[in-house]
Amino acid sequence: MRRRTTALTALVLTLTGCTTGPSLENRGAVTAPPGDRHQLTIGSAGFTESDLLAQMYALLLNQAGYRTSLITVSNRELYEPALESGQIDVVPEYAATLADWLNAKTHGADAPPAGSPDLHTTMTALRRLAAPRGLTVLSPGKAVDQNAFAVSRSYARRHHLRTLGDLGASGLKVRLAAGDECVQRPYCEPGLKETYGIDITGVDPKGVGTTQAKRAVQSGRDQMVLTTTTDATLDEFGLVILADDKHLQNADYVVPVVGRARAGGEGVTKVLGKLNDVLTTADLASLNRQVDSWRRLPEDVARTYLEDKGLLKK
Repeated sequence: MRRRTTALTALVLTLTGCTTGPSLENRGAVTAPPGDRHQLTIGSAGFTESDLLAQMYALLLNQAGYRTSLITVSNRELYEPALESGQIDVVPEYAATLADWLNAKTHGADAPPAGSPDLHTTMTALRRLAAPRGLTVLSPGKAVDQNAFAVSRSYARRHHLRTLGDLGASGLKVRLAAGDECVQRPYCEPGLKETYGIDITGVDPKGVGTTQAKRAVQSGRDQMVLTTTTDATLDEFGLVILADDKHLQNADYVVPVVGRARAGGEGVTKVLGKLNDVLTTADLASLNRQVDSWRRLPEDVARTYLEDKGLLKK
């Protein structure tokens, strides 16, 4: 998925009314009980959706009297330990993905997955893995960013396809535009074959939801593309997502994760819970589109959304 990036941006961004946070190197480990510090560092993983969520967290916390700074660390191997040590206090995450990541970190790379298609099961596992590390996982909302598979609208219409189950039952041969890892990942080629019986003839290694991958499906070179449920550009390429009717994908609901010692108190939980009450998957896709296609700044998009929802004073 697009969340798996490799570079450390380490760029500290400041919001209007925010303070610049300390560097990652200069803050020590935090072992205090659940806290409610009023100066918090919010982390972003450096892609559009994470930037938008971090901006919304900051704006809501600022309004509630917190002083926040934003830092971009585009590698989970770096920002998750920073959460543990108190160098970052709040970060937007994805339930199943983080559960699997913490599970592998705790039990080894060969450990069975901790995430599952069931949200309750996933959250139980995630919280059990996070707690010993001093992390608190707040409640998930309505928004979910899962892997998804899209075909051209004309292809779906021609073959009467609405779901991945329909595609499997059709017996059509499918060339899939995706990342290199798709041939091994259980949610990708193996899962499509085993769960849905889809006849994958090959994987075209064009990446996850990239422009090149979508164009390959648009042109008919490939028949399906691996993307995400909050992909904002599918309409531009005439693509539609086929529903995951047998629940191959895990429950990657958006969840705020906080460092227990500095941000684990009721204050932060209450503030961020307000966003959970309104933010939907469709909202996230729309917000992503405004940044990626309309070239608006994430802070401006985040602010307008919160104002429109009545969560932020104008």
